[in-house]
Amino acid sequence: MRLAATAVGLALVSFLAACGSSNENSQSSTTTTSASSATAGKISIVGVWTGDEQKHFQAVLAGFKKLYPNVTVTYKSTGDNTPTVLSTAIAGGNPPDLASVSQPGLVNDFQKKGALKSMDFARSTLNANYPSDIAKIGVIGDHVYGLLIKGANKSTLWYNVASYRNAGVSAPKTWPQLVAAAKTLKQSGTPAYSIGGADGWTLTDLFENIYLRQAGPTKYDQLSKHEIEWTDASVKKALSTMAQVVGDSGNIAGGTAGALQTDFPTSVSNVFSTSPKAAQVIEGDFVPGVVTSKNQLKAVTGYNVAPFPQVGDTPNYVEGGGDMLMMFKDTPAVRALVKYLATGKAQAIWARLGGYTAPAKTVSPSVYPDAITRATASAVGNAKVFRFDLSDLQPASFGGTVGQGEFKIFQDFLRNPTNVNGIASSLEQAAARAYKAGK
Repeated sequence: MRLAATAVGLALVSFLAACGSSNENSQSSTTTTSASSATAGKISIVGVWTGDEQKHFQAVLAGFKKLYPNVTVTYKSTGDNTPTVLSTAIAGGNPPDLASVSQPGLVNDFQKKGALKSMDFARSTLNANYPSDIAKIGVIGDHVYGLLIKGANKSTLWYNVASYRNAGVSAPKTWPQLVAAAKTLKQSGTPAYSIGGADGWTLTDLFENIYLRQAGPTKYDQLSKHEIEWTDASVKKALSTMAQVVGDSGNIAGGTAGALQTDFPTSVSNVFSTSPKAAQVIEGDFVPGVVTSKNQLKAVTGYNVAPFPQVGDTPNYVEGGGDMLMMFKDTPAVRALVKYLATGKAQAIWARLGGYTAPAKTVSPSVYPDAITRATASAVGNAKVFRFDLSDLQPASFGGTVGQGEFKIFQDFLRNPTNVNGIASSLEQAAARAYKAGK
């Protein structure tokens, strides 16, 4: 997802139950005093983080500096231009030592070009700190080429507390409960759904959450690699389930036409208001961050969050996103930093500052600055099943380009949710073209 960098959270006490306690002090033995003093050098990093995120990452690097005083790390923000900057640097034979990107698909692309160095030396650190589903995200051909160091929980539902209270409904735990609550909300006078259909990625996120729960992680993995076609029965079943939301035009703020003209920030503002235009918006843990300056509501009492409803028997499944670390140059100093960034100790520094979801399970929920962030962020490290945003795993022309591929086709589905077979065929045709072209 494109806005994962804007993260912040919120929460339910019930959501916290899924978050187990852990020990943030688990870390690699490479950070002993003797190893620290013997390691020296300079490290360059480019990445997507700007503003507060950049400041918070600098705080993490300051923690590394205390452990490795003879290593100097320089971070340069390249924002949304990071893929282009890296491609140009690689072509010129002068890439940075490390880089962070938001799409695992780029890790695959650079690995195929032979530009990346393996991070297999960090396997023991990964295994000690990360859930297995997250540790394997950057593994290609049984070698580690990518490391998730900043996560996002995209399996969340945000709601207006007053709207729920007025309708007499509670946060839905299952898909049937969601559908039933939506009908009750409509009867109370407030549309149930706010949908940012002008941004196609919000629609792909809804589909992916349904598909992961309904089809299961194995099918999800197969679809993400185009090992099964988008015309598969599992895809059509998920589209039919999704239609129960996007097909309920009279229960969407602005109706179908309005949803197609509503961008993501507006979809949040529709709910985060004292006079809401809708009761709930289904998106990731970064939702509150997009309206921080004009949000009239307080966390928990004004707005709150629930896990994405179960679709079938799928408790504790999380679909998410985040930023991947890649290594272009292999030195002892770079290895030390990579291992450090994969530890709970390093990630806890950023977690305390807010706007961050730690992928490491060894970050204690207690370090997060508020209850809601503890719930949404800790759910990532404690998820029974975690899968990365499917569209971000696709060739960019299919999964990540405005006006084409998944973005456009899911907008077409919003226009006509009864056309399940036609949409599945369009998705397959677009996917086949992208995979054939390799981009």
